[in-house]
Amino acid sequence: MKMKKHSLVRTIYLYIFALLGLVLLIIGGVNFVNMALKAFIFTQAEEEQRILYKQVPVPFSISRVEQLEKEIEAGEEVCLSEEEKISIENWLTDYNNWKEDRLKIDPITSRRHRDASLNLSLILIGLPLYLYHWEIIKRETENKEKGKNIKK
Repeated sequence: MKMKKHSLVRTIYLYIFALLGLVLLIIGGVNFVNMALKAFIFTQAEEEQRILYKQVPVPFSISRVEQLEKEIEAGEEVCLSEEEKISIENWLTDYNNWKEDRLKIDPITSRRHRDASLNLSLILIGLPLYLYHWEIIKRETENKEKGKNIKK
């Protein structure tokens, strides 16, 4: 009686982990197909992300910028505090560094590499997990079938 319980638990374990391996394979495979479709067929699918990655940092709040614009349009002399002047200089330095850094990387390619890394890891974990457990299931099923044939 104990052997059957152990055998049932073992069978359930093997099928669950074989299924888990298969699910990881499917998720990784589907994500790779999705990446390929976006890269080669639906090439505009990620353009919104490209635009978002190109946003420029802002040195002031929008209200302060609007106030400065009004002063310039009215022909008034624009008065900046020393703190604001230093802030602008720092911003220009940061902006130039940011601009150089942004030119060095393509955000979409970078994201695709991150996704590919994740998908490949799912496949590399899922494939052996599935194959190992499925092989044990096949072997045990064949042994049971041979046992039934010998008894007859």
